Amino acid sequence: MTASVPDRAQIVVIGGGIVGCSVAYHLTKLGVSDVVVLEQGRLSSGTTWHAAGLVGQLRAQESMTRLMKYSTELYARLEAETGLATGWKECGSIQVARTPQRLEYIKRSIASARAHGVEAELISPREAGAKWPVMATDDLVGAVWLPGDGKANPTDLTQSLAKGARQGGAKVVEGVKVTGITVVDGVARGVSTDLGDIECETVVIAAGQWSKKVGALAGVTVPLHSAEHFYIVTDQIDGVHRDLPVLRDPDGYVYFKEEVGGLVMGGFEPDAKPWVGPHDIPEPFEFALLDEDWDQFAILMENAIVRVPALEETGVVKFYNGPESFTPDGAFLLGETPEVRNLYLGCGFNSAGIASAGGAGLALAEWIVSGEPERDLSSVDVRRFAKFHDNETWLRERVKEALGLHYVMPWPNKELESARPLRRSPIYHLLARDGAVFGNKMGWERANYFDTEGAAPAVEYSLGRQNWFALSAAEQRATRERVAVFDQTSFSKYVLKGRDAEAVLDYLCTADLAVPVGRAVYTGMLNERGGYESDFTVTRTGADEFLIVTGSAQTTRDFDFIQRRLPEQARVALVDVTSAYAVLGVMGPEARRLLESVSKADFSNAAFPFGTSRTVDIGYATVRATRITYVGELGWELYIPTEFAVGVHETLKEAGAAFGSADGGYYAIEAMRLEKAYRAWGRELTPDHNPVEAGLVFACKLGTDKDFRGRAAVEKARAEGVTRKLAAFVLDDPEPVLWGSELVLRDGVPVGALSSGAHGATLGAAVGLGYVQRDDAPIDAQWLRSGRYEVEIAGTRYAAAAHLRAPYDPEALRTKA
Repeated sequence: MTASVPDRAQIVVIGGGIVGCSVAYHLTKLGVSDVVVLEQGRLSSGTTWHAAGLVGQLRAQESMTRLMKYSTELYARLEAETGLATGWKECGSIQVARTPQRLEYIKRSIASARAHGVEAELISPREAGAKWPVMATDDLVGAVWLPGDGKANPTDLTQSLAKGARQGGAKVVEGVKVTGITVVDGVARGVSTDLGDIECETVVIAAGQWSKKVGALAGVTVPLHSAEHFYIVTDQIDGVHRDLPVLRDPDGYVYFKEEVGGLVMGGFEPDAKPWVGPHDIPEPFEFALLDEDWDQFAILMENAIVRVPALEETGVVKFYNGPESFTPDGAFLLGETPEVRNLYLGCGFNSAGIASAGGAGLALAEWIVSGEPERDLSSVDVRRFAKFHDNETWLRERVKEALGLHYVMPWPNKELESARPLRRSPIYHLLARDGAVFGNKMGWERANYFDTEGAAPAVEYSLGRQNWFALSAAEQRATRERVAVFDQTSFSKYVLKGRDAEAVLDYLCTADLAVPVGRAVYTGMLNERGGYESDFTVTRTGADEFLIVTGSAQTTRDFDFIQRRLPEQARVALVDVTSAYAVLGVMGPEARRLLESVSKADFSNAAFPFGTSRTVDIGYATVRATRITYVGELGWELYIPTEFAVGVHETLKEAGAAFGSADGGYYAIEAMRLEKAYRAWGRELTPDHNPVEAGLVFACKLGTDKDFRGRAAVEKARAEGVTRKLAAFVLDDPEPVLWGSELVLRDGVPVGALSSGAHGATLGAAVGLGYVQRDDAPIDAQWLRSGRYEVEIAGTRYAAAAHLRAPYDPEALRTKA
């Protein structure tokens, strides 16, 4: 260790917990040795030292599962490399189910594990009891055994990573407090400390629950808040041995692991207890704990005794109440901040920092060295949040629910309930009056479905048909047969304007954007690997002006991606106009007649063909109408200045009665877009999927001599062929329900998993999209069509028809009518 700070370094990592040390370790492995780690106390003295040390592999996303698998591989070899013990033990883990619903979810997870290369086995309560003999099993209905999971000693693991970093040339400074971050022209250029200033090129904030306070030094958004988090260590218990697997009982909110013949027992209660805000954490807070709170711990203790009756008579050696930071959605924060370049976050690990640290450290180090992620990190990318998520009052309320997300039943379409409503469309009150049942996306309240009769005033979650299915099916039928109006105000919207707007956008996008004014174009936006960073619609609204419309969740991410790639000398400006416009989608075969009844504009096919965008009158208002659809029907999206939105909605509502108009929600949109095999970013389109795999080469200007970002990678994939392709699947049996992540089999062999699923009312069966993998040769259409396909749902296989084109209206005749 060094007792002083250097005058300069290439990279400064703030935080000497397991994540900061992992980032430094992996940077040195990638050839960057000029790294300094700054720790305000001693290594691991913050959140790391009191972590339970559980390491599980399986996650909801394949990309995250890969990171967790890498953590287990790293921890298994690290001691041999550094000579320092890590406490790593591959003891396996068991997750038990108390209810049939949990067991069904476990069965679905096992299929997902197989698709992602994680060994998982369904076992009976009796078999679970044999592996964990001190457990009561009479109330259980099943369990899953994951032999590759394990546990580690967090402090030892941190010290071993730190030694590995030092062996690679990194410096570690303990007992140094960061007092400032120097930002010059929007770029991090140094760190100030109580031991002196350090000039640097890159700063990494990996300061655990202090990260929000540190981020404020540079004016960046770090949406996390601390909550009190508890576990106990017991006396020795007969039958508890050193090879005992980790046990998780999510229906009881508790976990167990062996420690010196006793048990560590903790959990994630559904109504957590927030701690102080980030600016109120006492100093110093090194190797410190909070007071015991047996009242808050009671729900965990009661459930633990149900699972391990011996606990009722077993003494408690230590009660740990160690605050940890949690994010609004339960996923950690990784990546470069949108506000300041060369300033990265690696924090907010939601009590899963030990399991995540190995993979997260590698991924963040790759991002720093390469300048962009080398794998799909969208689910943990810091840019999934916006500035308004930094509000501490909102965060304090949300953290009560966020902590419990670890073990709460992960129902399909599960909505978080706390700290809502946050953002509301101008017609929110009108939709609520008309029976809207709202979900939440990027803070927006969005109608998922409408219930005017009180049949399903709130979602009753299940893994089968939820209580809103009939209502959504009616909305789908109204859209397909008549006309429906959708509030799509939550779309993210930007204006790119200036002399060089066309040239800049044409390079960033796959499609040719040298189009006439009034033309809307669907396009992708790729990384250098040819993977999707986004897909969106671009409308040329003027000679030097374009309107970009992208997904609700991509507001910060896409804006940042484009803004960072505007050439320094380009005469162009990018402006976020999301809140300036409401959006109403008018979709269905009667859409033309409805709009013509309230407008003097000509909406005929000849005057207003597909892909056309122009300003029109709707009642008293003037709006932009764009003929485009995400549901596969004749339709227009109306972009309405916010102050006119109420009037336009009222006009459409009144006139729509004559055409059988209905309100429509996002559950209906999801089902209809899958019937049309329309892709969604973050599911079918990710940074790891290219246009050849996704079947979207038609949206790439490969037939021109124009370059675009990622073109070389796309051309290479097209020339050499790809080993995975996206396909649509429709189940033969009309009864089962698909939600996404189900295993896909070809001729009885697993070949992939669904990325999305829903029940299509028009097709009368469940429909999903997913990538099919072929390992021995590039995929072609003949191979895809020749297979016999099944989709596995909770252990049962269902025959499915595979489609390379849209299952519904493959010729797109209805959208062009």
